Amino acid sequence: MRRTYWAAGSAVLLALLFAVAATVAAASGGRTAGAAARTPALYSPDAGFARDMAVHHQQAVEMSFLVRDRTQDEAVRSLAYDIANTQANQRGMLLGWLDLWGLPKVLAGEPPMSWMAPAAGKDAPAGGHGGTDGSHGGHAVDGVPAKPGALMPGMAAKDEIAALGAAQGRDAEVLFLQLMTDHHKGGVAMARGCAVQCVTPAERALAQGMVEAQQSELTLMADMLRARGAAPRG
Repeated sequence: MRRTYWAAGSAVLLALLFAVAATVAAASGGRTAGAAARTPALYSPDAGFARDMAVHHQQAVEMSFLVRDRTQDEAVRSLAYDIANTQANQRGMLLGWLDLWGLPKVLAGEPPMSWMAPAAGKDAPAGGHGGTDGSHGGHAVDGVPAKPGALMPGMAAKDEIAALGAAQGRDAEVLFLQLMTDHHKGGVAMARGCAVQCVTPAERALAQGMVEAQQSELTLMADMLRARGAAPRG
């Protein structure tokens, strides 16, 4: 497990390096003569991914802070710190890009994940995926479904967040690892979508870094669950 954790830590570092490189690339690109022509449209995959992944990352940060205060296990606390630190930084980058592009961080009436719809245009909203309550309506992305009551694939429902907040010790550790495993699977599916569909090079590089880092953490979390006599759900 120690070797696996070292690999996961390396992947987190690589993700942060991707983030720094992406920021530099975005800043440089913004100064070129043709930058305005390359600004993503309101309903583009680039903008949609930035909006949705910022929300997705925020829940990962929330769950990480919750478990940190509910266990003394150093491995779980270290993993939670890595996830919170990495995803908070990446979330800041995504929101910063939206500001740079002059696009809103929240778009009323846009169904979550509509930017991944095959038929979605670059300049018009894609409909039909979201529920009337703003949830993803059970639609699966790359085989990862959205739970009832969850906004996007991989995200935890409100009752699951409440259960994590009420748990202590090993119970909190296992639930956190299971919820974060689901969360990462959804996040990897979303990031792969951007790596294919987004046209902004810096954002595509960041998305690919997310895929690599979260896949490494999925391996680590499977090992940590096994050590606690548990397993990922589903």
